[in-house]
Amino acid sequence: MANMKVLTVLLAFLVLSMLATEAVARHYQYGNGSLKPYQCYGRCSYRCSKARKRHECMFFCMKCCSTCLCVPPGTYGYKFLCPCYNNWKTKRGTPKCP
Repeated sequence: MANMKVLTVLLAFLVLSMLATEAVARHYQYGNGSLKPYQCYGRCSYRCSKARKRHECMFFCMKCCSTCLCVPPGTYGYKFLCPCYNNWKTKRGTPKCP
C-alpha cells in the first residue's frame, strides 16, 4: 500500500515536470528568425557572461545574432537550436558564432 502511494506521487511529479518543461519550451522559441534585433544584446550578454574574452565573444555573438536573429540558450552549447548560428564558419572552417 505504501509503495502504491510512493509510485503515485512519483508519477504525478513526472507528469507535472513534463508539463512545466513543455510550457518553458513554448515560451522560449528558438530557431532562425526567432528574435527581434533589439533582443540580440540581452541574449548575447547572457551567452557571453562566462566567456574568458567577453568583448570578443560579444562582438561575434552580436554579428551572428544580427544575421541569424537567433542566439542559443545558455552560456555554452545548444547551437543545434539555431542552425544558421551553428553552421556559420570562418574562412578556416571553425565556428564563427560563440
